[in-house]
Amino acid sequence: MKQLGLYIHIPFCVRKCNYCDFYSVEINHESIDKYISNTLNALEYWKNKIDNNIIVDTIYFGGGTPSVLSDSQILILLEGIYNNFKIANNPEITIEVNPKSVTKLNLKSLKHNGINRISMGLQSSIDEELIILGRLHTKYDAQKAIDYINKSGIFNYSLDVMTGIPLQTIESLNKTIDFCINNKAPHISTYMLKIEKNTPFYENKDKYPFASEDTQADYYEFISKKLSDNGYRHYEISNFCKNDLISRHNTKYWLLEDYLGIGPSAHSMINGKRFYYPRSLKEFTPDNIIFESEGKTAYEYIMLSLRTDFGFKYDNYFKEHNKIPSKRFMNTIKILSEAGFIICNQDGFKLTDKGFLLSNSIISILLDEECL
Repeated sequence: MKQLGLYIHIPFCVRKCNYCDFYSVEINHESIDKYISNTLNALEYWKNKIDNNIIVDTIYFGGGTPSVLSDSQILILLEGIYNNFKIANNPEITIEVNPKSVTKLNLKSLKHNGINRISMGLQSSIDEELIILGRLHTKYDAQKAIDYINKSGIFNYSLDVMTGIPLQTIESLNKTIDFCINNKAPHISTYMLKIEKNTPFYENKDKYPFASEDTQADYYEFISKKLSDNGYRHYEISNFCKNDLISRHNTKYWLLEDYLGIGPSAHSMINGKRFYYPRSLKEFTPDNIIFESEGKTAYEYIMLSLRTDFGFKYDNYFKEHNKIPSKRFMNTIKILSEAGFIICNQDGFKLTDKGFLLSNSIISILLDEECL
C-alpha cells in the first residue's frame, strides 16, 4: 500500500512570540468549535479524494499551539482521522506542545488513544533569552514539562532549540544544549533565528543585537560537534536524534513522499502536485485549496536529499527523473569531496557536517551545474 503523512494545522496560540511567522490566531472558543467542525468536514472530503490503496502512517498535529486545545478536542480530531482514513498498525502520531500548556493535558489518556510522540518548543533554557523571544515559559516550566512527559510514558519526544537569540552567547547556548542532553532528549531540532516580516522582531529590528551570519555559523558548528560527541545522529541539517528516533513525519518532506495538510496555511504534496489552504481561518473550508506548483522535480530532489544523511542516490534520481547527473555535476562532486564537504560512495553522496554548514551555497552550485 502507498503511504501518506497527514498534517493537521491547529492555528491557535495564547500569544504570538516575537519571532513567529507561522499562521495562528488568539484562542477563541467559538473559533475553535468552528475550526474543529471544518477540519472534520475536510477529513471527510479527503476521504473521498484519496485512493483506497493509501494508508496513513504518520499523523502530525502542528501549529500554532495544539496543546491549547482540550484533551477531548484533540481526541475528536484524532477520531475523525481514524473514521476517514486507513491507518497503519504502528503510526507515528506527534503533537506539538509548549511547556506551559502541556501539563494541562492528560498525556496518559492521549497516549492510550495513540499519540506516541511529542515535539516541545523549548527554544532556550535561559530565562532572559525566553523573555526576549516573547515565550511564556521559564526554565523551571520546561523542566516540569519534560518530567510530566516522561511520567506519561511517552518517551519519544523532541526539544526545539533556537540560535541567534539577542544576547545569546556560546556559553548560554552551551547551557541550553546541556539542559537537553542532561534530560536525555531523544530528539533535538535546532533553528537559526530568522527575522520575518510582520513579526515584532521585524518591526523593532534596529533595537535588538541580532547575531551575525558568522556568529550563527559558529553556533551551528558548536551544536553539531557537541551533539555528535554525545551520541546524537545528525540526520538532517537541523535535526539530531538518538537510537534512530528520527521524525518519521518530517522525513517525508525531505524524501519527497506524499503528505496531506489540513487547516489554514497547511501545505500538501500528493502525486507530484503541491497545493495549500489559504492562510486564513475564515477562508478555511474543505475544498478551498490553491494549486502551488509541480512537485517531486529533479530540482527538489537535489535540494532536499542533500538536507539529510540519506543523501543523493543515483538510482533514485534515474528512477524518478529518467536522467543521470551531468559530467559537470559529477566533476563538482569530486571537487567538493576532496575539500571535505561531501562523502561519496558507489550509491551516491551526502554532505558532511562541514558541508551542512555551507549547504545553501553547495546546493545552489549543484543546481546550476545541472541547469535546473
